[in-house]
Amino acid sequence: MNHVWGLFSHPDREMQTIKRENETVSHHYLHHVLIMAAIPVICAFIGTTQIGWNFGADNYLQLSLGTGIGLAVLFYALMLAGVAVMGRVIWWMARNYPQRPSLARCMVFAGYVATPLFLSGIVALYPLVWLCVLVGTIALCYTGYLLYVGIPTFLNITRDEGLSFSSSTLAIGVLVLEVLLALTVVLWGYGYRLF
Repeated sequence: MNHVWGLFSHPDREMQTIKRENETVSHHYLHHVLIMAAIPVICAFIGTTQIGWNFGADNYLQLSLGTGIGLAVLFYALMLAGVAVMGRVIWWMARNYPQRPSLARCMVFAGYVATPLFLSGIVALYPLVWLCVLVGTIALCYTGYLLYVGIPTFLNITRDEGLSFSSSTLAIGVLVLEVLLALTVVLWGYGYRLF
């Protein structure tokens, strides 16, 4: 958790610090990912069970507590899996680089890069669809920026090589995010029929 502020105030230096730490996946998940991923889950649970999804024109879809708990668990698992998938994608894409980091290091890197997306979940306390989309888009842009800043440091490559690598990684990441968002919409928006 001590890197969150640094990722926003001085991301380049913070990525260098993260690289030097050589953090394990279990430590990273326990001290960063599990906590950060809980933010959108808890906020979405509160927002959808207490207020409901606001689709405009006083059209609300409110979930029961039981449905909200079941969907929150699924949503949390999807986000944890998303970080692991992106770590594996980064590791796979770095296969041709001489200083290829380990899978564990790639998963740690992916967890830190996802921090803005996790924090954007605060907006789900008041689940207004257009507001969630706006804040999510801003978070995605900053996540892309962290990727562009961090990849050259992480892989010991030039900025030009990092731009190409980051662009490819971001494209795959957006696909993964779209799948997660689609599943989230199904779970939170229409999941009341499942439970």
